Amino acid sequence: MRARTVLCLVGVAALLVVVPAHASTGRWIVGYRTEAALRGLEVMRVLPALHVAEVRGRGRRRPGIRFVQPLVTRSTTAEPALVPASGAAPLEWQFDAARVGGVPDWVLRAAAGITIAVVDTGADLSAPDLAAKSPAAYNVRNGTANVRDTNGHGTFVASLAAGSVTNGEGISGFGGDAKLLIVKAGANDGSFTDVDEAAGIVYAVDHGARIVNLSLGGRKTSRIEREAISYASAHGVLIVAAAGNEMGASRKPEYPAALLQPPGSQGRGGVGLAVAASTHDGLRAAFSNAGSYVSLAAPGDQVFGALSSLSSRNEYPRVPLPGSLAGVYGFASGTSFAAPEVAGAAALVWAANPLLSATQVADLLKQTATGGGWTPELGYGVVDVGAAVAAATGKSTVVLTGTPDPQGVELQWRSRGPAAAFRVAASIDGGPREVVAGPTTGTATSLILDGAHAYSFTVEALDADGKVAGVSKPYRLVLRQPSLRSIDAPMLRSRSSMRS
Repeated sequence: MRARTVLCLVGVAALLVVVPAHASTGRWIVGYRTEAALRGLEVMRVLPALHVAEVRGRGRRRPGIRFVQPLVTRSTTAEPALVPASGAAPLEWQFDAARVGGVPDWVLRAAAGITIAVVDTGADLSAPDLAAKSPAAYNVRNGTANVRDTNGHGTFVASLAAGSVTNGEGISGFGGDAKLLIVKAGANDGSFTDVDEAAGIVYAVDHGARIVNLSLGGRKTSRIEREAISYASAHGVLIVAAAGNEMGASRKPEYPAALLQPPGSQGRGGVGLAVAASTHDGLRAAFSNAGSYVSLAAPGDQVFGALSSLSSRNEYPRVPLPGSLAGVYGFASGTSFAAPEVAGAAALVWAANPLLSATQVADLLKQTATGGGWTPELGYGVVDVGAAVAAATGKSTVVLTGTPDPQGVELQWRSRGPAAAFRVAASIDGGPREVVAGPTTGTATSLILDGAHAYSFTVEALDADGKVAGVSKPYRLVLRQPSLRSIDAPMLRSRSSMRS
């Protein structure tokens, strides 16, 4: 079996060198029914939860052995993923783009009951935003708590998933006060195997993680990877994975992301979330994979995060952070960094409603994303954290209806619960959702629509502080023919003031 896997980050270039593990190491994977079947084999590592062992020398099929397969070695050699700030976007622009500001403080605090596991290259636990969380740590390769991250990838991922929001230093992660579990599965050069990945997943599940982030991927999967995903799903754990960065080379799916949102599903069902990367403008990043296995997207082009102090300064250039007294920071691009944002968002949704299942959390994140419908470019659209949390709390439910007319559409809505005001948002042809009317205390508006385009509308209920307290399900409208005023770009504007 030959497979190639890359940490899902983008740099100047990425070169892959992969050889079958058994050709150079003599290591194989054996699935067993009883431990007695392993007698006589040189066992290097056992994953009892999956009934799988890593052995030196080829295991033979015999009674008690379920399968034998070569170990899949995944080695990467990548150019720097981090680049100096271009000045085109503000620091931490990803929070506004994903509407994290709409999350109530009580939800940020309640997230302390949720643990996010980051299975990656480890992390620099001295980074201020990680140190403030006092994360648990485990190295699956040597069974110790040493998760030193000389690579740098894992530190950046962990800071986005759940960097502290209360320590007054550095950046804020998406997960509020969610706990962090750092699981180092890769070597210092970033290489790892499917056994390392599976061991990381199992350890995270067995040690209380509700969410597991996998910012890694490859063109092929393996039986042990599939069984690890099934193990997590059976234990009610949500896995979030990067969709991959090979859009320029191929449209083939990446694994494990394609195990979570299977190819052909078009965002429906699945056992987790496959995350694409979006730009500052809400479009798919040029490098980000697309296709029928994408669940949704999150900011992944030039996002800002914490760096490992142990990483190379040449490969990971530092960017000054005004007002910061400690830590090092920089920009990075890749679906690797979109995935942990969604993992953090999932922690907030679960904090808002602990009774939800993993599948329900995933569905809420998809259904409240900005697209209003599924597309192969961004799945259900860019994650809208405020809307997802509001939907999870159910404190205010907005019912939206519409009536098309020759010039556009008449929208009406009502709130089942307290609301100080409303605002109307729209997405055109699956693009970014933008506010087009409000805030207002009215409950109806008329909008002029231009062009043969697909429109998706939502209405948000706002509390007295202007934060989202509830959001409607999308109302969708497709104009089959352009209007007489149609122009090159779709146009949407109000033709009357909103009414009570």
